[in-house]
Amino acid sequence: MTRPKIAVLPESSPQMLRDAVADGGGAVVDVEDADALIWADPKNPGGLRHALDTNPQVRWVQLPYAGIEPFVDVLDHERAWTCGKGVYAEPVAEHVLALALGGMRGIGRYARETTWSEPYGVNLLGGRVAILGGGEITRSLVRLLRPFGAHITVVRRSLEPIDGVAAVIGTDRLHDALRDADLVVLALALTPETVGIIDAAALEAMPEHAWLVNVARGGHIVTDDLVAALRDGRIGGAALDVTDPEPLPDDHPLWRLPNAIITPHIANTPEMGRVLLAARVRENVQRFAEGADLIGPVDVDLGY
Repeated sequence: MTRPKIAVLPESSPQMLRDAVADGGGAVVDVEDADALIWADPKNPGGLRHALDTNPQVRWVQLPYAGIEPFVDVLDHERAWTCGKGVYAEPVAEHVLALALGGMRGIGRYARETTWSEPYGVNLLGGRVAILGGGEITRSLVRLLRPFGAHITVVRRSLEPIDGVAAVIGTDRLHDALRDADLVVLALALTPETVGIIDAAALEAMPEHAWLVNVARGGHIVTDDLVAALRDGRIGGAALDVTDPEPLPDDHPLWRLPNAIITPHIANTPEMGRVLLAARVRENVQRFAEGADLIGPVDVDLGY
């Protein structure tokens, strides 16, 4: 079998990605000689565009993250594209559970106190959970929620059933899922259709005790609407690993709200992510060499 020629860019990319290419049966080469490109910089679409414009022979591009919004304008139909779909699902789902319990059981608000305070808490046990998005994060989270006996509804574009989920409904029924949810989790791709999907009307549909957890993208939530809802006590609270704007400015009101928990986009840390991405690269290089289907394909038309 001929070893596929794979470039890893930028040059500052972790060595473990080059090792993963070799472990998968590929030869690490300069991009001028490459059949495929592992692109490891999630914030430099211009650099990727230049690399592809000057090297049209590249037939496959692996992107580092599941969210590919910065690269939408670089995508084309001339080559295969894959991303980090599913790579980081397990640590991100674990973080969802931590944020949910921290919010619903009052850990966030108690941590701010300087005196013995009144009891607060909402059970996740036997609760009703609405998850927006039906990808690998959702599937991992559903597995983690099993011991809690939660009733889970997934809102997604496709109505394909998911094991362990009571109901899968379309986005046109979003408010139906929100109305009786104790916990709402955002784990969907950011597209023009999902920007601002959680607005004032959606927040108004949620029960007063419900918690909102976002590990997807900050742009899914209309931030001003969320701040108003939290200030007025219209929902129980929000736990956000992603925000709009991001990074969240030091003087932003979300930092000071007792019913808000903010983590700085660390549901999957670089230390966790490099190892997981390297494993994906190794497997996809092997598949590329064998002519097999690649894992994590990007739908160029849908943009995720």
